[in-house]
Amino acid sequence: MAKSANQKLKLLYILKILEEESDEQHCISTQDFISALEKYDISAERKSIYNDIEQLMRFGYDIVYVKARNGGGYYLAGRQFELAELKLLVDAVQSSRYITLKKSRELIRKIERLAGRYEARQLQRQVYVAGRVKTENESIYYNVDNIHRAIQENCQVEFEYLEWTVNKELRPRRFGEKYRVSPWALTCKDENYYLVAYDSPAAKMKHYRVDKMGKIRVDGGAAREGGDSFRQFDIGAYANKTFGMFGGEEAVITLEMPERMVGIALDRFGREIDIRRKAEDGERLLVRAEVAVSRQFFGWLAGLGADVTIASPADVAGQYRDYLKEILKRY
Repeated sequence: MAKSANQKLKLLYILKILEEESDEQHCISTQDFISALEKYDISAERKSIYNDIEQLMRFGYDIVYVKARNGGGYYLAGRQFELAELKLLVDAVQSSRYITLKKSRELIRKIERLAGRYEARQLQRQVYVAGRVKTENESIYYNVDNIHRAIQENCQVEFEYLEWTVNKELRPRRFGEKYRVSPWALTCKDENYYLVAYDSPAAKMKHYRVDKMGKIRVDGGAAREGGDSFRQFDIGAYANKTFGMFGGEEAVITLEMPERMVGIALDRFGREIDIRRKAEDGERLLVRAEVAVSRQFFGWLAGLGADVTIASPADVAGQYRDYLKEILKRY
């Protein structure tokens, strides 16, 4: 009997079958291998299967043989990713606001291929978590790629910055006028992806939501600027003191709060903030942190209720009071 053209691929197909069809609860018998290989127009005998499995093991694949009267056989024990790790990746993709629904599904299908057929079902169940708001800008992946390229090649980028209209459409700000900046880093904050870049006309570092950037062009003829500013720029501290990545006048404030709420302050501002007990009241704390004073900061503060107050400075406390009064006028 003449051998098929696929016969030379036999070892690879055995590995493919192990990767796709086996796990600890689903072993593949020698006869199962023979039947599966027939579908690829490959003939095999029991002895050749034994030899092929041995060669794969010698190469380094962790293949386990299980002896049993019924259902015994081989399974691939060692994989690049454990099931728990794949579940973590799936959840990260699904929960990321800056990855579109379409791209999320594509990425999750690729992640599923890293597991066997039976374990992939557990990943599919993970996909249908609560429906989260996702970006609709499909070009974000190309944006990220262009930004990384500009950083690596020390180039400036030019782009349109988009905003939502009442018709739920993204349109360019400033009537389509191009933004030109020197990109230095990408960072995640509040489930969004941001570009941290130097704005030469403003002579300072700024941030831009990547999913709201359109028509990015890498300018190979313009070298990046603002290197000194970026070296003095602490991205982590900047992200902690901005709320919703909305900028504002920076100020060192002192918040007064009960001890039971100290975890909220640590989660928001990090562990480097100054915390001490109020002298007159040992149950109250004074928390000192640097923030960008903005309406978003006041909104966060209002959400904590009356237990948290601005102890200083007085002018920021006054701005917060005016903010609350303005809201009350609407009711």
